[in-house]
Amino acid sequence: MPYSKAERSKATPETRQPPSLTIVVPCYNEEESLPFLLAGIDTLNAHLLQSNRIAEPLTLMLVDDGSADRTWELIQNTSARFKIAGVRLSRNHGHQRALMAGLMQADSDVIVSMDADLQDDPNATAEMIDNYMQGDDIVFGVRASRATDSRLKRSSARGYYRLLSMLGVDLIPDHADYRLLSRKARDTLASFGESNLYLRGLVHQLGFGNSIVTYDRAERSAGNSKYNLRRMISLAIDGITSFSVRPLRLITISGFVIAAASFLFIAYALVAWFAGRTLPGWTSTTLPIYFLGGAHLIALGVIGEYIGKIYTETKARPRYIIDQTVHTDAKVSTAVETAPDKAAQ
Repeated sequence: MPYSKAERSKATPETRQPPSLTIVVPCYNEEESLPFLLAGIDTLNAHLLQSNRIAEPLTLMLVDDGSADRTWELIQNTSARFKIAGVRLSRNHGHQRALMAGLMQADSDVIVSMDADLQDDPNATAEMIDNYMQGDDIVFGVRASRATDSRLKRSSARGYYRLLSMLGVDLIPDHADYRLLSRKARDTLASFGESNLYLRGLVHQLGFGNSIVTYDRAERSAGNSKYNLRRMISLAIDGITSFSVRPLRLITISGFVIAAASFLFIAYALVAWFAGRTLPGWTSTTLPIYFLGGAHLIALGVIGEYIGKIYTETKARPRYIIDQTVHTDAKVSTAVETAPDKAAQ
C-alpha cells in the first residue's frame, strides 16, 4: 500500500534535485486530440519550469500504436517549446504494449504516463513530482470520484475491484495508467519479461516508496474512446489471470463441492429406494447432467485462459516492434500557445 508522508520522510532521507521529465502518451487514431494535448502539455511545461520542479523543458513521447489516421504525420511535423519524441510501432499492438514501449524508450529521471484525451489532468503531474522530491519512486494518479460515469460503469467498476480483492489481486481502486515512475522503478519494471501486460498490476508489484495523488477526471477533449466493451472485458480478464491463480483453485473447490453433493444425492436416492419411494426419472437425470455440463465448460474456459497465457509466454515473441522514431528539439518562442477552440474543430 502507498506510504504515508511520515513513512516517506523516514525511509528517504536523501535530498533530490529537480529531475528531467518525460511524459509518455500512447496514441491510437488521436489526430483530433493531439492539438489539445500539445496545448495542455505546453501549459504544464511552463508551470513546471517556473516553479523549478524540473531541470529542463520536458520531453513528450508520443507512441503511435498503428494508427490509421494522420496521427503519425502530426507527430512528425509538430514542434513545441518542449522536446517531442515520436515512436511508431509496426502495427497496432494494444494500449498496454504501446505504453510499455514508451516507458522503455524514455531517458529521464522521472517518467509520467497518461492518455492522449486529457481526461487525466496534466496539472496533477506537479504534485506527483513534489512526492518524488520527497522520496517516492512511484506516484499513482487516482480518480477523486466517478461522478461523471454512468451508473452502470460505476457499479461495474466497484464490482470488478471487489472481485479482484476476493481473488487476492492487490490493486489501487480507480487507478488506471496515470502514474509517475522514477528511473529506478522503470529499470526494475524492465526486468519483468512477460508478454501479457497489465501494467497497473505490474507497477504495484514493484514496491519502493510510493504514494497517491488524486485528481478530477475530465471529459474527453476530442474524438471518441478507443476502449470499447470488448477491450475493457479483455483487460479485466488479464488483470485477474495475470496476478491470481485462485480461479483455478475455485475450480478444484467446486469439484469437491459437486462431488459431495452428488454423494448426498446418491445416498438420498438409496434411502428412498429402500423406503419404497421412486424418484422422478427424467428430472433426477437431466438436471445434474445440464449442471455438470455447464460447470465443465466454465472450468475448461478458465483453464484455457491460463493455458493460453502460458502458450504466449513460452513463445517469447517481442512485446512490440518499433518501426520508426523521430525527435524534435524544443523551439525558442515567446508566443503564448493556447488550446484550439473545440467549436472550430
